[in-house]
Amino acid sequence: MQKDPETFAIIGAAMEVHRELGRGLLELVYQTALALEFQESGIPFKTEVALPIRYKNKLLTCAYRADFVCFESVIVETKAISTLTGADEAQLINEPKATGLTRGLLLNFGAASLEHKRLVFSPAENL
Repeated sequence: MQKDPETFAIIGAAMEVHRELGRGLLELVYQTALALEFQESGIPFKTEVALPIRYKNKLLTCAYRADFVCFESVIVETKAISTLTGADEAQLINEPKATGLTRGLLLNFGAASLEHKRLVFSPAENL
């Protein structure tokens, strides 16, 4: 993690939210608390970010919508479910591949302990 202090900071903020709120709340509650924690931690972020998708160098009229984009380069998806599924992980894989961003985090506040998955794509993988 020390090689990627930005994702380390994001996961730390999520751990603080989970430590304070525990599990069992709606996803929106965790998103709202996480935005406050990002502000207090000095983590730059945007919420509900439309991520454009290209097909054969043409911009599609649809887009992914990320819960957060932090540091202008890390897609952050939040969940509040008992266990992550393959569909949740696929979302984390597809968003960076489709948008060209190279890092993604999946945070699940619904488990007893915060679950997180981190993905890093090289630019060649995004082609």
